[in-house]
Amino acid sequence: MFSKLPKQLPNKQERHKLFGSVEPGEKTKPTEKEKMPDLQNTKKDFLFDINQVGIANVKQPIYISSNIKPYNQTTIGNFKLTSAINKDSKGTNMSRFTELMYEYSNGEPLMVSISELKRFTKELTDKLQQEDTQITVSFPWFFERSGPSSAITGMNHAEARLTVIYDRIHGYQVDVAIEGTVTTLCPCSKEISEYSAHNQRGIVKIGAQLTPNFDEEQVDWKAALLEAAESNASARIHPVLKRPDEKMVTEQAYENPRFVEDMVRLVAADLYEMPFVEKFSVTCQNEESIHLHDAIATISYDKTLHN
Repeated sequence: MFSKLPKQLPNKQERHKLFGSVEPGEKTKPTEKEKMPDLQNTKKDFLFDINQVGIANVKQPIYISSNIKPYNQTTIGNFKLTSAINKDSKGTNMSRFTELMYEYSNGEPLMVSISELKRFTKELTDKLQQEDTQITVSFPWFFERSGPSSAITGMNHAEARLTVIYDRIHGYQVDVAIEGTVTTLCPCSKEISEYSAHNQRGIVKIGAQLTPNFDEEQVDWKAALLEAAESNASARIHPVLKRPDEKMVTEQAYENPRFVEDMVRLVAADLYEMPFVEKFSVTCQNEESIHLHDAIATISYDKTLHN
């Protein structure tokens, strides 16, 4: 049953009052910025230095380049911008981060590259009058993938992340990461079964700290890290598979069985051989097809400590 509406509704102001709105109270505090108290700039002993403070989950349109088609992409970046503050400062000016971000991009999508983020972190550090700044941006990166037999092409994507840290004393640090998806086939299932073997979808997460002399004009870090994950898997993930493609992918997976332990060791070997990677971590997590739980393995390695 629907209630019957009255012929005439109260006006909008009366409706607002009906639902709790009240008249504005007396205003006694200043409205000019210069006369307003600035709590964040209060100087006292606030007990502890803060490693990083700022803003996160800031979504902006961005441009990225790739050495796999599409070579130039517009996508959405999720930013985190932070800086350290000493214990004699109560806080930081949060709005300055977004204000400077807009000024830097001039209202256009921000070009996300290592060189651009290095410039931005340095400029942000100067304008914030701090000793360091850290910018992290994560984004979906798209790339074409063709069927191995039909060569029919579709679009795949992986999650990418780029972090640039600037410190007035120590300079720059660049960290990158990729989260890609692969197919793995269980070696144990293949070994014990008369025929067939169960497959699973594997999520491979790779993080790496790049060398100071890394040249992004020569190497696309996104493609390099993704290749380390995909080339060591039982098979790659494809957006389009015709029957001849599916036959090839299925047989390839059967010929290359992988545990999660196998995956992280093989990917780690590729990362170890990359001259532009100083430190790395790799995690493989398989969504098991015959269990409710996932299988997971992780390796972390610092080449600067072992070489």
